[in-house]
Amino acid sequence: MKFAAPFAFMALATTACTTVGPDYRAPEAGALSVPEGYYGPAPGPSGQATPADLGRWWEYFDDPLLTRLIEEASAGNLDLAVAAARLAQAREGLVQARAGQVPTVGASGGASRSVLDGHDVTRVDVGGDAAWEVDLFGRIARGIEAAGADAEAALYDREALRVAIAAEVATNYVQARLAQDRLALARDTLAIADDNLQIAQWRVQAGLVSSLDSEQARAARAQTAAAIPSLESAFASATYRLAVLTGRAPGSLTAELSTAQPIPDGPDEVAVGIPAEALRQRPDVRASERSLAAATARIGVAEAQLYPALRLTGNIGTTALSLGNLFSAITGAIFAGLDQTLFDGGRLRSQVRSQEAAAEGALAAYRQSVLTALEDVENALVALRAARARQAEFAIAFEAANNSAILARTQYRAGLTDFQILLDAERSLVNARDGMAGARGDEALALVQLYLALGGGWDPLSPQIAGTH
Repeated sequence: MKFAAPFAFMALATTACTTVGPDYRAPEAGALSVPEGYYGPAPGPSGQATPADLGRWWEYFDDPLLTRLIEEASAGNLDLAVAAARLAQAREGLVQARAGQVPTVGASGGASRSVLDGHDVTRVDVGGDAAWEVDLFGRIARGIEAAGADAEAALYDREALRVAIAAEVATNYVQARLAQDRLALARDTLAIADDNLQIAQWRVQAGLVSSLDSEQARAARAQTAAAIPSLESAFASATYRLAVLTGRAPGSLTAELSTAQPIPDGPDEVAVGIPAEALRQRPDVRASERSLAAATARIGVAEAQLYPALRLTGNIGTTALSLGNLFSAITGAIFAGLDQTLFDGGRLRSQVRSQEAAAEGALAAYRQSVLTALEDVENALVALRAARARQAEFAIAFEAANNSAILARTQYRAGLTDFQILLDAERSLVNARDGMAGARGDEALALVQLYLALGGGWDPLSPQIAGTH
């Protein structure tokens, strides 16, 4: 009966628990200045692409090697391995926070032997103790809330990195294929320059023209040849980056990618939907929102420190001179104690204000992530429209420049025009061909950026993601 009062006090305390600090509510889209639609027209139907549609967007480019490289990067990228370790660490932090809800229990035991009045005396001690903090004002509960939000933020950070890596693989793959396309153009142009130089030299030897033609042809040929090493360097750099992104040493993919392939052609239409849906798809925006939730919960952790803390402790033990009598006499005690800080120079209240400031900063960071996400989509839409418009114009320019170059070459061979006109015509043809290749590459890159801006590259509805909440 002597333990009845502490037990009654413990029951009263646990039923009277409350949670201080603000309860978190995610900001509504209207409070974040999210518009109802995008400023620029979408390159496709107005419907929203589902997470499944965006989850493996690279398959829309219909390039098996690109698909394989992105899958290898998702499995072997070392930055992702670092993010996975951070996620595991955050989840263990949640386990540690939850441990504060249950008592800490310990046990001890010992034996000693001594000589008393010529007799051997053996003493055996066995005991146990327990300690538990009653969460009167929700310090532990808010800590669990903050740790859970941190774990979710770490998960979304990992998925945001996965999204970014998929886009970077696709970007470097497109750049590698664009470099190959431009290399082929440069080599074709070099062959034509060799032919022009030979014709000019023959005409100089025949006395039909001055040596000015041959010198101009020689200069044009050298300028064309000078562009080839930089294009080869661009191709090598892209393949090196692709190798590192997949967790390999630089150069390990160069041979595999050396066979020229066309720039991957993406879909004509992409359903971008409305901004609010895109923001829900973006893992980096979700991570920022979860960081805001964690910062808000930590206000409650700091505020709870202003109030009394109730700790319950207890112990039980027995001492005997033989094992047979070990449990014949058992003693124990239960203690309850309240701790309250009366004066600390304003440290605890300063901690509350500090956490409030941290939450304000987290809110600003969340709003900034939302605006940045909207900006990313708008920029990608503008870039995509511009690339497609440039392709259409360069197609016209290429047709006209090709006809002009054929006529100029024929007339120069016949001696009906000078070499400068031929050089200008062929320079226009080269520029048009290069512009077409660049516009194709820009379109593919803009599509990659659009999928990245929409949060494509992960599936928020997958069991792996949904099962973590």
